Amino acid sequence: MAKKRRVTGRRSHTKQRRPSPYKRSVLMILSVLCLLSGVLGVNAVKLHAKNTAYKQQEAELKTQIKSEQARAEEIKEYEQYVQTDDYMKEIAEDKLNLVDPNEIVFKPIK
Repeated sequence: MAKKRRVTGRRSHTKQRRPSPYKRSVLMILSVLCLLSGVLGVNAVKLHAKNTAYKQQEAELKTQIKSEQARAEEIKEYEQYVQTDDYMKEIAEDKLNLVDPNEIVFKPIK
């Protein structure tokens, strides 16, 4: 019969092996990477929600700008009207209760 050789340096199968420090390091790095990925994912969702809100606000502001530009045009037209004689005549009639001499009609007294 052949003799069984005993090899030195081998551990017996009854002992449990501990993970090597290399494997521990890899597991720690992977867990940190997973944690960072989760944090980045949550922040990406938050930023997407903010971006949507900002786009809506931008659309509202654009409509306000358009309405204010239309109002500015109306003000320019009114400014031109204010400089006319018709406007001054109208204001004088309203404020001072003046009557245009051309509009006076004489009625005979009975």
